Amino acid sequence: MISRVLPVTVMTLLLLAAWYIGAAWLNWPQAAETLARAGKPAGFVDVLTQAYAMKRPILPTPDQVAVELWTSLTGYAPTSPRNLLFHTWVTAEAALTGLAMGLLLGILLAAGIVYTRTLEASLLPWVIASQTIPILAIAPMIVVILGNIGLTGLLPKAVICMYLCFFPITVGMVKGLRSADPLWLDLMRTYSASGMRAFWSLRLPASMPFLFASLKVSVAISVVGAIVGELPTGGQAGLGARLLSGSYYGQTVQIWAALIMASLLSVALIAVVRGLELALLGRAGVR
Repeated sequence: MISRVLPVTVMTLLLLAAWYIGAAWLNWPQAAETLARAGKPAGFVDVLTQAYAMKRPILPTPDQVAVELWTSLTGYAPTSPRNLLFHTWVTAEAALTGLAMGLLLGILLAAGIVYTRTLEASLLPWVIASQTIPILAIAPMIVVILGNIGLTGLLPKAVICMYLCFFPITVGMVKGLRSADPLWLDLMRTYSASGMRAFWSLRLPASMPFLFASLKVSVAISVVGAIVGELPTGGQAGLGARLLSGSYYGQTVQIWAALIMASLLSVALIAVVRGLELALLGRAGVR
């Protein structure tokens, strides 16, 4: 137990130390200028204290971010727009909807590629090429196109998430569906099993480890897609909207608090996927 906790603790302390050093370095000029304007002493300790206490620092300190998180989470009702949980739920809703859509699309594409060689030659290169388009370029296009046909709100953000997360699911499922033991496939052909029967009884169970590996990547990407999708919509809810409002008003502490919540959301969703993996694959005897 100690061998696992100690490295994580040491790395966390090193990151916190680097964060405080970076905050002092970036905030130093502004802190020194503030003290000079106020006619106050500008010794090393004075400037350092001011650098760590600025209301709108270039880089806030970890304790400033922690105070902002605590104030937001405990000072307002969960349904209040001032509470980060409210914005986190809005982002999570879009991310999970997009993940579900990407999961369905990825499995369908993978099954088509595995079972139809024509699709493998014609479709797979386009699936790969689709990921060369920067999401920052395509996200506004998706929002505008869907908005013109009356589709606003959750769906445009979910489509952006789907666009990002279907690719790793497709690639992972293609590899997984092809990982079934050839001898077992020959045995099923011997018993005149249909392709659909082989898919449900052999190929799909064999692909589960690959699917969950892809889902762990996709769920984090989906959160990123949801945040990116909230930026061009100008919405008032979601972590992306929180980041945007913080950048408008120079509230760097608010920006970093939203970033930390986005990271925690990704970690929580990955933990859920990991739990499902252990429950399903462990029950199936897969290690």
